[in-house]
Amino acid sequence: MRILAIIPVRGGSKGVPGKNIKLLDGKPLLAYTAEVAFASNLLTEVIVSTEDEQISEIAKGLGAKVPFFRPMSLAEDNTPTVDVVIHALKWYESQSVFFDAVCLLQVTCPFRTVEFLNKAIERFVEKDTDSLVSVLKVPHVYNPHWTFEEDHEGNLKNTAGDSQIISRRQELPTAYHRDGSVYITKSKVLLKEHSLYGKSIAFIESDPESYVNIDTLADWKKAEEIIQQKMK
Repeated sequence: MRILAIIPVRGGSKGVPGKNIKLLDGKPLLAYTAEVAFASNLLTEVIVSTEDEQISEIAKGLGAKVPFFRPMSLAEDNTPTVDVVIHALKWYESQSVFFDAVCLLQVTCPFRTVEFLNKAIERFVEKDTDSLVSVLKVPHVYNPHWTFEEDHEGNLKNTAGDSQIISRRQELPTAYHRDGSVYITKSKVLLKEHSLYGKSIAFIESDPESYVNIDTLADWKKAEEIIQQKMK
C-alpha cells in the first residue's frame, strides 16, 4: 500500500509561540515526529506541509521533503485539518503521483514510537477500514454514560441516551477519545467524502504514560517532565 505521510506545521501558534520549531530537549519539536516517520519502512513518502519559510528550511534540514508551500488560506487558526491533507493529496495527483492512503502525524504529539506507528499502519491495512485513529481511554467520570447535557426544557438528559443511569463504574462500557497522534485515511475517502474518518474507523490505543498533546505552556512542561523521566 502506498501511503503518504503528512506532517502539518504552520507558523502561527498562540498557546506556545513558535512551538512547532521550539527546542524541546535541544531539538525542534518537529524533529520528534519527523524522525519517527523517517524510521518507518511502511510509509512511501514523508512530507511537511507549511506556509512558513523558516519552518520549511528547518524541515529540510531534518531531511523532510517540502514539495510545496501551503496557501495562506489553509494556514489560518480555523483551517480544517482535512483541507490541509486534501490539498497535499491533490498536489501530488497534479504531478501524476497517487497514494492509497494518507497518514497524518501532528507534531504536537512528539512521543509516538516507530513501533507504534508501524503497528497502526499494519492494523489499518489488516482491518481494511476507511480510517484508523489513535485513542486513549476516557476516564470513567467523563464516560458518556455518566455525562449529561441540557434538554429543551432546561433539565439534564444523559448524553448516551440511556433511559436508566448506570450506577456502578464496573458496568460502564469502555469509551475512547481521539488523542491526535495518528490518523490514517484512505485517499478515496478523503477525496470523495471530504472526511478523515469515513464510515468505518479502526483504532489503536496510545500509551498514556508517554502521551502529551502540546497546546499550552503547561503541556510543554509536561513534555519536558516526560523526557526527564525517560532519562532516569
